Amino acid sequence: MVQKAKQLPADEVFLDLEDAVAPDAKGEARARVAEALAEPGWGDQLRGVRVNDWTTPWTHADVIEVVATAGADLDLIVLPKVTDAVHVHALDLLLTQLETTHGLPPGRIGVEAQIENAAGLTNVDAIAAAPRVQALVLGPADMMASLNMRTLVVGEQPEGYDVGDAHHHVLMRILVAARTRGINAIDGPFLKVRDTDAFRRIAGRSAALGYDGKWVLHPDQIAAGNEVFSPRQADYDHAELILEAYDWHTSRAGGARGAVMLGDEMIDEASRKMALVVAGKGRAAGMARTTPPFDPAT
Repeated sequence: MVQKAKQLPADEVFLDLEDAVAPDAKGEARARVAEALAEPGWGDQLRGVRVNDWTTPWTHADVIEVVATAGADLDLIVLPKVTDAVHVHALDLLLTQLETTHGLPPGRIGVEAQIENAAGLTNVDAIAAAPRVQALVLGPADMMASLNMRTLVVGEQPEGYDVGDAHHHVLMRILVAARTRGINAIDGPFLKVRDTDAFRRIAGRSAALGYDGKWVLHPDQIAAGNEVFSPRQADYDHAELILEAYDWHTSRAGGARGAVMLGDEMIDEASRKMALVVAGKGRAAGMARTTPPFDPAT
């Protein structure tokens, strides 16, 4: 699985020491993961490890061994079950000591903080502002258990909740905290790995809100995830058109106007900001324009 992961078209790959590893196998897994992260043959993905959370006896040993073996090749650490910013501060202090010890640039290893229970959601603003945090990640299964949601299917609506989305508040709370600090917001995994249609539907909710991506558990989910989190072609084309038109109309040559008509649509500075979001996502996904550029003569 590790060898296959090296060539997958995912933006990030992390090796897991937490829920995927039984307690009696933690020590052996730690050594294998550290060695695998330092191996050659990885692609352009961000490379990370999910360590155990600070309520366990394994966290410090996870971080020490992985950074000692693979620190020069490690982009990030996923810290699970973060309930308070002090969890991140503790990891930051340990990482700083290890980076200094092993001759690594201080601060080079980022942190992705998993928000997985009611306490973490309550403290999410402080967690987002903690050192090294590059992303907030929803842990949907633990979150649902923490809230006593009455369902066994991760991400689905609990039976009886027939109006709206039972997960909307959690998704938005994490998203707002992430955007306030200028970091990424990532949706967590969907466990039914063979049901790609359900994955698309559930991923579509967080993508529509503005999340930057979603975890996948199986290679079959990668193409669906890349599709869902990329703009539709027509939206990408129109976003690029808005940016071109607004740039021209606000210039001296275009009349230095701040609000103009583009077809039957008024565009202004707020339109430009919205278009930058969609165009940015399309460019990051490698999308190509399929319509002609803006022509001020038409």
